[in-house]
Amino acid sequence: MAKVAFLGLGVMGYSMAGHLVKAGHDLSVYNRTTAKAESWVNEFGGRFGTTPSEAAQDADFVMTCVGNDDDLRAVCAGPAGAFDGMKPGAILVDHTTVSAMVTRELAKTAKGLGLGFVDAPISGGQAGAENGVLSVMCGGAEKDFDAAAPVIDAYAKICRRLGDSGAGQLCKSANQIAIAGLVQGLSEALLFAEKAGLSIAEVVEVISQGAAGSWQMQNRHETMAKNHFDFGFAVDWMRKDLDICLTTGEEIGAPLPVTALVDQFYKDVQAMDGGRWDTSALIARLRKLS
Repeated sequence: MAKVAFLGLGVMGYSMAGHLVKAGHDLSVYNRTTAKAESWVNEFGGRFGTTPSEAAQDADFVMTCVGNDDDLRAVCAGPAGAFDGMKPGAILVDHTTVSAMVTRELAKTAKGLGLGFVDAPISGGQAGAENGVLSVMCGGAEKDFDAAAPVIDAYAKICRRLGDSGAGQLCKSANQIAIAGLVQGLSEALLFAEKAGLSIAEVVEVISQGAAGSWQMQNRHETMAKNHFDFGFAVDWMRKDLDICLTTGEEIGAPLPVTALVDQFYKDVQAMDGGRWDTSALIARLRKLS
């Protein structure tokens, strides 16, 4: 059992922190909205801090799952941030999808304070967090990863170190690039079937067993057929992630023409007041055009 602080109880973090309690760890939590932290404690036990620093006191591991680069900087290194409260030798594990740049910046700060830092972005969506079967892609010093991995296992289906600091975030970018093109292709295929007078359910039953099959097809085709998107990973967050992908692609010389195109399609979905819709809402854009 480890003493763990979990900072950020959003759609993903709320369940992830719960899995840590179920695994026997001693939990302290923090959320920007204190009422959410109180609700979590009422459900799972443990305790909450009113600042990241307070929650991180005496923790062996501090997990963060917040919104973007600026949110992560604030919760780690801002006034009353986690770094202020962490004891020497403690390890911060960041599950936020952010740029490799801010990861390396914070990892350097952490090292100067005698702390470990592992970037560990996640994939698997809300269902993966609730069921404890997330894919966790990590970067950082091997000794820090080896120490943190048994704790991460509480909510992971797979957890792998890809390299030094920032490698986890770069792997997450590859993940989002793959998903963006896949969801657009799936949207076009399902709309094509719909317009051709075929049953989407029957088409998916057949093609999902072959080379076209994917997680998105299995888990999203029914809601896409019903034009139902009030759940899941929001378009707004996907555009935040794709901006990171496109910026990094320019920096490293990796052309991403399909990703750039799909990013603009998601911009169209935002213009349809779909910023909080699930990313599978790309088919709603196609229906509007057809």
